[in-house]
Amino acid sequence: MYLAIDVYYVGTIAKAVGLIFIPGSEEVKATIVEYAANIEDYEPGRFYKRELPCILKLLSKIRLSDIDVIIIDGHVFIDDNGNYGLGGKLWEALNGQVAIIGVAKAKFQNNSTTVDELLRGQSQKPLYVSSVGINLKEATQIIREMKGYNRMPDLLKKVDTLSKE
Repeated sequence: MYLAIDVYYVGTIAKAVGLIFIPGSEEVKATIVEYAANIEDYEPGRFYKRELPCILKLLSKIRLSDIDVIIIDGHVFIDDNGNYGLGGKLWEALNGQVAIIGVAKAKFQNNSTTVDELLRGQSQKPLYVSSVGINLKEATQIIREMKGYNRMPDLLKKVDTLSKE
């Protein structure tokens, strides 16, 4: 099973949503919602300080051993030196128990060898895929094959929409 997660913020409150789904069919098996208060301010290059506590709170509601891959909205690495972004920090927090795929809409300036650029649909703007615990090419193929004809796979758009409701 895979888990797609997104977090949305209003002031100091965050809403994290997770969709557990079967890869290939993308059948949603469960939707998990968690709220968190007193969220850290956004700090460039340290986004994980804001988002990681929300994700960990959401993950406390599921049995992690049932999940093979977690897909997050963000980067696993923030540069080519292997410094971790949100995905890498999540990997560390989970002691490497689950592979992490990061899908981002924007690229970090010094991040070219740790990401794959992926064009989907008719979009000329790539998604930036990164991973840890799973080969980058395999991670990119997973995102490429997800359902949907647009830049962002349907299921990732759905989790984004649910986080904003």
